[in-house]
Order: sequence, then C-alpha cells, then structure tokens
Amino acid sequence: MLYGSPTPQRRDAQRNRSAIVRAASELVLARAAVLMPEIARRAGVGQATLYRHFRDRHALVAAVVTDQLERLEADESCDFRGLLTAALRLYTVMGPLSSGGLDRRLSVALTPALRRAQQQGQVRPDLVPDDLALLFAMLSGAPADAERSIALLLDGVCR
Repeated sequence: MLYGSPTPQRRDAQRNRSAIVRAASELVLARAAVLMPEIARRAGVGQATLYRHFRDRHALVAAVVTDQLERLEADESCDFRGLLTAALRLYTVMGPLSSGGLDRRLSVALTPALRRAQQQGQVRPDLVPDDLALLFAMLSGAPADAERSIALLLDGVCR
C-alpha cells in the first residue's frame, strides 16, 4: 500500500458509522436540536467512537445530508411531488445546520426526477433546475409554519 493512501474501514467501523448516521438522521430530522451524546446513545456507540468518525457536528450534518440525498436519488418509486416534499422538509431542518450549498445539492439530486415529471405532465413544463434552488431559498430562515409554506410551494409547481 502506498504511503498516504486511505485504508479501508473495518466492518465494525463501517457498521458503527452507518449506525451513527442512521441515528443522527432519525433524531435530527425529528427535531433539529439534538446533542451529540444523544446521537451516540441512539447509535449504540460511545462518544469517542462518534467523534472518531465525525470530528464535529458539521461533519455529522454533512454525512446525514449525503445519506438523505442518496435516499432521495435512489427512490424512483416516489412521484416528483413526494420527492420534492421530502427535499423541502430536509432543507427546512438541515439547511440551518449545514455549512451551505444544500439548496444546490438538492436541486442537482432532483433534476432527473424533475425531467421525468415534466415528461409525464406532473409539473409545470417551464420549470428548470435553477427554479428548484429558488424554492429552497424561499424556505430559508425556517418559516414559522414550514409545512404550510411547503404546501403552497408544491401547489405552485405540481399539477
């Protein structure tokens, strides 16, 4: 092995990392204000293990966002309205916690589904991927009634 090349994680380390991300996803998406020790407890690992995988909250939030994006991209069974709803909810919770650029990442992840939805007549034909980023920007600052804001945005986009 070359000097400086990353070594693959052991299976138990991979399992711990997955458990941490899964626990963080469940807790953070349910309520944004979650302490790291609570995430470690839910994952069934010690705090040292959590911090060995994620140096701080920002690194953990980035992993949760990546995990959620992968789930959105993989879900071809869900219609575009469902995907967009999930993405908008993710943004309202994770946007303030992330280090920025989440609106663009979500827009890119949703673009293939947007194209399919347009071909099927499920969304406005004039909608472009940059408009998705605009939708996320409209939710910035976590409005008091995020669910109502999301419903209004969806009604303006979907048919």
